[in-house]
Amino acid sequence: MTTPPTPRRGGLGTRLLAALALVLVTAGLTAWFVAGAVGPAVFHEHMLRSGVDADAQVISHAEEAFRTASGLALTIALGAATLASLVVSLFLTRRIGASLSALTSAARRVAGGRFDARVPPPGMGAEFDEVAGAFNQMASRLDASEEVRRRLLSDVAHELRTPVATLNAHLEGLEDGVTELNAQTLELLRAQGVRLTRLAEDLAAVTRAESGEIRLALEPIDPVTLLHQAYLTGRDRSEALGVELRVEVDHPLPHVLVDTERMAQVLGNLVDNALRHAGTGQAVVLAASSSAGHVHLSVTDSGEGIAAHHLPHIFERFYRADSARDRASGGSGIGLAITKALVEAHGGTIVATSAGPGAGSRFEITLPLAVTPGP
Repeated sequence: MTTPPTPRRGGLGTRLLAALALVLVTAGLTAWFVAGAVGPAVFHEHMLRSGVDADAQVISHAEEAFRTASGLALTIALGAATLASLVVSLFLTRRIGASLSALTSAARRVAGGRFDARVPPPGMGAEFDEVAGAFNQMASRLDASEEVRRRLLSDVAHELRTPVATLNAHLEGLEDGVTELNAQTLELLRAQGVRLTRLAEDLAAVTRAESGEIRLALEPIDPVTLLHQAYLTGRDRSEALGVELRVEVDHPLPHVLVDTERMAQVLGNLVDNALRHAGTGQAVVLAASSSAGHVHLSVTDSGEGIAAHHLPHIFERFYRADSARDRASGGSGIGLAITKALVEAHGGTIVATSAGPGAGSRFEITLPLAVTPGP
């Protein structure tokens, strides 16, 4: 059954103009009746005070002349005022209607998926400008989110394509008798399965962290303990790579309130990232310091460095400053996104700095001393 279309109502400009006209008509009639009721009585009182006999015919003629003159003057004045007001009202309603029409048009474009739509400042006052500014800001964020979504889908497809293609190729080889089911084949198939599992787990982890679904078991702990745990976790790999891994803390630090397991995951991701980009004979330094109300944990390497145009994006999902190297090393491209989400779940911040390619990089976490983050 087809729903009958809703009758189209008049536009805002038409209704606003009609409302203003009604106000003017009401004001004119009110002025007319008030003037008719008050004016002659006041005129008659003044005539009596002037010493003219109340029964004199001159008063009647004077009052009649006053009523005629005042009625004509009031009619002309009200007519002119109404005409002028309607002209000004028409101009204003058209301006308001044009501004709202532009906003409506832009909203329809955004609703249709065109997030590049923008509304020019209407110049109708601070309120209209604020609405236009808020709309443009919303559209910009939607545009950025859509770009991230497109890139995310593309990267997920790319990440899945390689292990799935490898698995299919070897399975077909086994079916056709071209490939033997030996230890090397099993190891390769298992590695691709692990890669897919890790990708799924990383996606789930970053989604939970960004949506605030992670429950943190907070406890006070010495930041130096966190650094030493990260050092012990990464020591064997650093020795195998020929990279020096060390902890540098000059003085005792106040405790921080963190989930030890989650913060170990954060520092582990940063150490793993630093070791992956540091060369043989280079160093990775874990350090800590404090300032008013905060503790700063940093992981610094003297490795490849990061170009300036990559820095604003390295915490985004699947973003890689060096795609070839990272994919070859087996990284999913989600580690830093998980790290950022976990740090923010603790009420902290993380920033990355680098002087450029070949100059190393530094990741610094800032944590509050005693803030319990929300669930």
